[in-house]
Amino acid sequence: MTTSTPAPTSAAAPAQISAHPPRAFSGARTLATAARVLRQLRHDPRSIALMILVPCVMLFLLRYVFDADARTFDAIGASLLGIFPLITMFLVTSIATLRERTSGTLERLLAMPLGKADLIAGYALAFGALAVVQSLLATGLAVWGLGLDVVGSPWLLLLVALLDALLGTALGLFVSAFASSEFQAVQFMPAVIFPQLLLCGLFTARENMQPVLEAISNVLPMSYAVDGMSEVLRHSDVTGNFVRDILIVAVCAILVLGLGAATLRRRTA
Repeated sequence: MTTSTPAPTSAAAPAQISAHPPRAFSGARTLATAARVLRQLRHDPRSIALMILVPCVMLFLLRYVFDADARTFDAIGASLLGIFPLITMFLVTSIATLRERTSGTLERLLAMPLGKADLIAGYALAFGALAVVQSLLATGLAVWGLGLDVVGSPWLLLLVALLDALLGTALGLFVSAFASSEFQAVQFMPAVIFPQLLLCGLFTARENMQPVLEAISNVLPMSYAVDGMSEVLRHSDVTGNFVRDILIVAVCAILVLGLGAATLRRRTA
């Protein structure tokens, strides 16, 4: 009499099905992700207009708001040249990324053998390419079109504006993980952007603030973005403070991108 070997039960099946192991960072996958995002943005002219044209329009309006006193525009125009790209990139990136989440695109991508670092870096690269165009147009308009008078090199202004736009991109990618709708993504702006706007030193010197607020402003990246622009406005050479400011902004952008990768997850099991 022979005995048959029992077939494996279905309970053992899940043990044979494992999730894709984490993949090492791949430049090819990152570039493919960036190319896909840019192709999608090409069909969204409103987002492109918001990213590229709005900072230029705001600078144009600001110049002629202070038409009777060009020195006021010189005093605050450089700072706003860094702040406007940060705000617009934050808005567009958070909404565009959330749209990918709600449409199921990120869900499908995360089910593939695609590393989180590849995905986040691809998004950052795509929006960063638009940030370069945005910063070039805004800086060129402010310096050569609107007569913004700066002591330092306009290329240093461009560098700070670009880093600010990349910081806004990183913040937008990060907060999109915590919103479930585009309206909620916009609601993060008062929590993430407005406190930095008030404490960055644009309205008054940070050392004149209440000590607790000054201490808070010292850890906010927008404060160093404004300080970097101010250094270019006042000094013809690259100062140690300028190098410190741009390094802090760049490190903050990298850290926030890392947090964005850590919070990236599938919505369903």
